[in-house]
Amino acid sequence: MLRVRDDDSTAFGELVERFQHRLVAVMHHLIGNADEAEDLAQEVFLRVYRNRKKYTPKAKLSTWLFTIANNLALNALRDRKRRQVLPLEVSDSGPVGSRPNETTASTRDEPPAHQLQQQELAGVIRGALDGLNERQRVAIVLNKFEDMNYTDIADVMGLSTKAVKSLLSRARAKLRDALQGYIYMDTEPPPEDTESEETE
Repeated sequence: MLRVRDDDSTAFGELVERFQHRLVAVMHHLIGNADEAEDLAQEVFLRVYRNRKKYTPKAKLSTWLFTIANNLALNALRDRKRRQVLPLEVSDSGPVGSRPNETTASTRDEPPAHQLQQQELAGVIRGALDGLNERQRVAIVLNKFEDMNYTDIADVMGLSTKAVKSLLSRARAKLRDALQGYIYMDTEPPPEDTESEETE
């Protein structure tokens, strides 16, 4: 980023290449629409380039990028609410994963039932994420898909670490409830603890 600030002609391309897939993935999880996620990720890079001369390395570069991404995503969601646009259906862009280029590609050997099951699960996860409020969704996406710690999330969201812990706790509880019927989708649930029931 310091090279970008100093107008190094190759540095900006390297920056985009390094962070583009991550930003698009995060935006997709927050917004729920692949095309809009790509547009917003491009807007992040545009803002970075426009403000390159003001850049000072106070925090991690990724924290700065995701702070811009968070603000753009929240603005887009608020604009959508104001326009009262109905939420779009889950896109068929693939399973919900940490990075688009790292998600497991379905192979030709997989049975159709498995592919349908994966699509159903991706839809359920998307629905569960959509059931969170905006701040909870941002905190979960940054924590689970970007592996950010509480401090970094707090920096991105402009909150205290304690507030982030509280947000994540409530978000996880909501997701647990929403995904309860799908936790043992591919395996048998563990046996009931009959001994404790008998002793009660």
